[in-house]
Amino acid sequence: IKGQFNEGRLERPALVKLLTRCGLDPKKVEVLLQRIPVDSHDRFELKHVRDFIFEDGPKQGDAKEAEKDPDMVSSANLQPHHLATWRNNSSGLVREENFNKYQNPMVLRYPEMNFLNPQEVVLGHIITNDSRRNSRYNEISEGCVRANACKDIWWNPREVKAAIVTCGGLCPGLNSVIREVTNCLEHQYGIMDIVGIQAGYNGLSNPEAPGPVVLNSKAVREIHMKGGSILKAGRGGFDAAKICDTLEKTGINMLFTVGGDGTQSAANELFLEVKRRSLPVSIVGVPKSIDNDVLYFDKTFGFDTAVAAAADVIRSGWVEATSCEKGVGIVKLMGRDAGFVAMTAAQASTIVDLVMIPEVPVNMEDILEYVDAVIARKGFMVIVVAEGAGQELVATGKKDATGHTIYGDIGTYLRDAVNKHLKPKGGRSFYIDPSYIIRSVPIGPNDHIYCSRLARDAVHTAMRGYSGVCVGALHNIIVMLPSSLIAKGKRTVKPKSSTW
Repeated sequence: IKGQFNEGRLERPALVKLLTRCGLDPKKVEVLLQRIPVDSHDRFELKHVRDFIFEDGPKQGDAKEAEKDPDMVSSANLQPHHLATWRNNSSGLVREENFNKYQNPMVLRYPEMNFLNPQEVVLGHIITNDSRRNSRYNEISEGCVRANACKDIWWNPREVKAAIVTCGGLCPGLNSVIREVTNCLEHQYGIMDIVGIQAGYNGLSNPEAPGPVVLNSKAVREIHMKGGSILKAGRGGFDAAKICDTLEKTGINMLFTVGGDGTQSAANELFLEVKRRSLPVSIVGVPKSIDNDVLYFDKTFGFDTAVAAAADVIRSGWVEATSCEKGVGIVKLMGRDAGFVAMTAAQASTIVDLVMIPEVPVNMEDILEYVDAVIARKGFMVIVVAEGAGQELVATGKKDATGHTIYGDIGTYLRDAVNKHLKPKGGRSFYIDPSYIIRSVPIGPNDHIYCSRLARDAVHTAMRGYSGVCVGALHNIIVMLPSSLIAKGKRTVKPKSSTW
């Protein structure tokens, strides 16, 4: 095969024919060619094709590790997630033009608007000669479908009853998402039957929970100006069977789930239950995590706002530390299992001397030695510690009612240890725990724009007939992924990365 790829150039059709004849999977040829550069005449240089196929793949010794898991969920396999094909046991991208029979109302309203090709794919891996090739997510290697508006849609807007539920803890931007989902449904699709589910999944499974609230553009007009959630975000209460019963009884056929990996894991279970019942419901998730620990996507909404609030608190710690002889400002920030908030807030503030995150084990003797060195050099110090850091020093060995580990308080432990070490030398610490302050602030401008993009594209994705998927940014383009991928785990800081 290599002998056929020596010198010369070929246009795309001829190259596709040649690659297919050489035994490559026809379905993957187009994805492959999107990753290979072309010249000004849209021709491929054969030696580049050869090098990419034979040199850029896994090395021989890594062949076993590089084999694709046959049970791996692929981001590009969306036929199991479209209401027209979800029960066909088929795979691959959805030919929406064959199934989506309703015209998007925006086609007439905005005739000059650009609508997506429904099979537009954003490449998962965009770096050639990648030094971190072996650590990239295999699940998105085939790319992700864009999640914007198309000319043809699955749902008749007149038949849609939509609901929004916010689950888990608070996060800046929840009200922005609620607002923009409501506005997009009403203004762009003419859907007026919209409700907000209160208290998380409890509002769908527990008849004694607060009832749904009617949402419309008037009700949500100013809600993005304040923090929190007008729907009273809640934990627990998930019961797929009971929620399915509620959806069927109330006629809700479009559900937007706003929450973290636990919420989206539950949404995936709900998707499997409605699929089992052949109940046509579009379930689309908007992942939420103040810790920015959602897999695959560039970032989660609210993270930038939380970092900005945290940076302000760090400056307060710096003021305290610099206003005292041998002062140490200690700021504890959110981050149970991932240190993104602490790391990014420290980068944003530029005044932090030590950052402690869950991903990096610590030794107290090393910390105190470093405290002495910094104070000797500059007379003060600022420390930022994530709540999940140093648990080897403060482990409780206990679990809560949901099975999650109860973490010890590393902040107060560090405060007491530093005070014990410094007070005999004339120094002291100043401990600040902003706790929920950074998550309850109103959304920042850039974050609100990001929330708006996510919310609108979640609506467009649902209207196109998809279910059991989440939307998020990949290379700053909003795409859709199966919810089961988001539910797989959490993203963490890589201590070997240049960022850390």
